[in-house]
Amino acid sequence: MSIPVPPQQTDPAAAFAPHPGAESPYPAGAPYLADPTRPHCRFCGSVPAVDVTVRGHQGFLVMMRFLRLPGPFCRDCGTATVRRMTANSLWQGWWGLASALINPFTMLMNLVAWSKLRKLAPPAPGAPGTPLPVGRPLYLRPAILGLLVPVVAVGAIVYSVKQDPDFASAGDCVHKSGSDFSPDLKVVDCGGSDAQYKVLGRVDSSAKDACAAFPTAEATYWVEKGSSSYSLCLVRIDDN
Repeated sequence: MSIPVPPQQTDPAAAFAPHPGAESPYPAGAPYLADPTRPHCRFCGSVPAVDVTVRGHQGFLVMMRFLRLPGPFCRDCGTATVRRMTANSLWQGWWGLASALINPFTMLMNLVAWSKLRKLAPPAPGAPGTPLPVGRPLYLRPAILGLLVPVVAVGAIVYSVKQDPDFASAGDCVHKSGSDFSPDLKVVDCGGSDAQYKVLGRVDSSAKDACAAFPTAEATYWVEKGSSSYSLCLVRIDDN
C-alpha cells in the first residue's frame, strides 16, 4: 500500500535562482539573482516588477463576469495584459444595465495599474522567459470603437426623453398620432412640418377642468400614472 506524498511548498523566488552545484544559464550579476526575493514578473520572470491586478468585465444582459489577473508584472508583460483585457472590456463589458455602470470603473482601475507599470524600467536582460510583446496602443485597435456603445446608448436615451410628453412644458410643440381615444404624443421641433400643437401649459391634474386657466386651449392631453397625473393644455399651431 502506497502512501501519497503531500506536495511540497516551494518558494516562487527559488525558481529563478540557480540550483546548488549547477551552472547558471543567466549572466553573472543579473538583477534577479542579486535579490531572488524581490517581485518577479509572473509571465517572464523578469525584474523590475510591480504587484498590480489587471481587471476585465463581461456583460451578458442579465448576468456578468468579473475578470482579474494578479501580478507581479514587468513593464512589458503588464502593459500587454492591460491593453488586452481593457480592449476586451471595451466591446464585451457594456451589455447590461449594471455592466454599463461597472465597466467604466473596471477600465479606470486598469488605468491606475498602467500608471504604476509605466514607471518601471525596461525588463532586465537574462530573464527565464521572454517578455510579452506590448502590442498596439488601445487607440489604434478596433476595440476602441467600443467606446461608441455607451455614447450611442446615452444619445438614444436623451433623444427618447426629449420626445417623451412626460417632460413637455409650456412652449414645447407636439405631434399627435393614433386616435382621439388613444392618442400618442411626442415632442417635436416647433419649426418642423410635423408640429401640430403648442403646449400652453402643464397642470398636475387630470380633471376635466384642468385647463380652465387656459381659455384658448383647444385640446387636452392627460395622463394618469398611479397616484400622479398631469394634463397638457394644447392649441393648434395653425390657430396660434
